[in-house]
Amino acid sequence: MIRDFFPSEQDQTETYRRQLEAFAPRPVTMRTLDVGGDKPLPYFPIEEENPFLGWRGIRITLDHPEIFLVQIRAMLRAAEGLDNLRIMLPMVTSVHEVDEAKSLISQAVSELREEGVKVVQPQIGVMVEVPAAVYQVRRFARRVDFISVGSNDLTQYLLAVDRNNPRVANLYMSYHPAVLRALQFIVQEAHKEEVTVSICGEMAADPGGAVLLMAMGYDMLSMNATNLPRVKYTIRHVTIEQASGLLSTILSMDDADKIHLLIRDTLKKWGWGSLPGRQFPTDIYLRYPAFRVSESFRCCLLPVLICYLNCRKAESLIQIQSVRLHLLHRNSVR
Repeated sequence: MIRDFFPSEQDQTETYRRQLEAFAPRPVTMRTLDVGGDKPLPYFPIEEENPFLGWRGIRITLDHPEIFLVQIRAMLRAAEGLDNLRIMLPMVTSVHEVDEAKSLISQAVSELREEGVKVVQPQIGVMVEVPAAVYQVRRFARRVDFISVGSNDLTQYLLAVDRNNPRVANLYMSYHPAVLRALQFIVQEAHKEEVTVSICGEMAADPGGAVLLMAMGYDMLSMNATNLPRVKYTIRHVTIEQASGLLSTILSMDDADKIHLLIRDTLKKWGWGSLPGRQFPTDIYLRYPAFRVSESFRCCLLPVLICYLNCRKAESLIQIQSVRLHLLHRNSVR
């Protein structure tokens, strides 16, 4: 997006290498080219009547394997000797797309090995962002190493609401009963295949939403550094029993406004009516890689800066990194 042309393989390799080195040995998840919809490229114009239902995400890169292969080769070369690369495929709607993308990734691995580059097969994951993907999660899970839910786009597609359209923006509801049940279904289906599930979006960055997602069983939450202290504060003060009880009540409700009100009132009842804002400098999460959470909720809270890298972002990615929380929730005791 900040260039006038597609970056070369070497340019991408250098950009990706900086990110992989900065966070090694922690994993870095890189998303393949994800343009279309509200993410246009000035040097790759796409004109459609309905871009959100058109040519975007994995559809573009599979139609242009030359673009896809250049990016994958750059990622693999950048990860040589570090082996902390994970590749995520956006906007998938069918297992055919996953199989085709995996085949191209394997092709890139073979080519680089023949060229003498010491690369390993990276972990591969998919983003669940559309209803079609929701009901194929288990099939996807048999083919990939991890699942990531893009809750903003998923909510938009489930509710048929363009969140950027002021006329219908009030209909965009993260706590809509249909959205909550879809999110629960996704994690349940993925865990049947013993595949980890992460989620990003507005809901994961909201303290109340984080409590519900924790109760559903999500393994990781992704958010920006600004929201991390608030979510961390909430998680360390709740038991899994409390979270599960709240989720059970909410899943029996059928009104999004009432659900949101119940979450707000519950947080106040639990003494979280005024959650803290930014309490620490952002770089504390780099200087201290692990935080011990209170004994009331025994889990390992391991912030990891991850970058959703793609060739449209180049160097500007340094400013839009997300923090992934590994929530290894087990038995919780007050």
